Amino acid sequence: MSTAIVSYDGTLNDQDALALGAVLQSAGTELVLAYVRHSTLAEHAREELEEHEAESLLERGARWLGKLDVERRVVVRASTGEGLELLAKQTGADLIVFGSDYRTAAGHVAPQASTQKLLDGGACSLAIAPADYGATREHEITTIGLLAELDDAAAIDTAHALASHCDATVTDAVSGVDLLIVGSRSEAADGHVLLSSQAYSAIDTTSAPVLVVARAVPLQFSSPLYVS
Repeated sequence: MSTAIVSYDGTLNDQDALALGAVLQSAGTELVLAYVRHSTLAEHAREELEEHEAESLLERGARWLGKLDVERRVVVRASTGEGLELLAKQTGADLIVFGSDYRTAAGHVAPQASTQKLLDGGACSLAIAPADYGATREHEITTIGLLAELDDAAAIDTAHALASHCDATVTDAVSGVDLLIVGSRSEAADGHVLLSSQAYSAIDTTSAPVLVVARAVPLQFSSPLYVS
């Protein structure tokens, strides 16, 4: 079973990330809510206040999810991307979930600056929610788009594993799908992400959430439960 770290800072765009995290959780993915602080304060009282505010922020995210028992972590790091990648390494998570850049039009996907850095050699799979994805809690995956090289077993296996769980169809279409799964280039080191120009173009044009799979590391989803 895969574990996903959801980047959350209380903004609407990160609420979109929460909504995508909820979709992945419904497929059996374990979630960790994470907030990255960029510095600590020397004054003890002020530092305690900042810590409390960070913890309260993550609690609000957990309440939005309706999962108060979800794991929550506050990370201190100058770079959001580096902090989340470090947390993924520490916890064994294989996916980090982001919202789109705050300037993104509703229904479009655009990586934040911290996401963009991880798309170029980051050591973890990544998911990006479209802007305004969190405006509704109900998201059904019936069609999964797949953009991957023929030898990219990780992306292909991920797409079909998720399709099996959701009873969805896998297609090579980029638009008109509920989720777009993108593989990494063959030049990527195992466990790392590296995108082609075709992949970037697909991300720019899709209106669906995007799941970028690290090379040679497929994501695992729980088997669906059938009631007789």
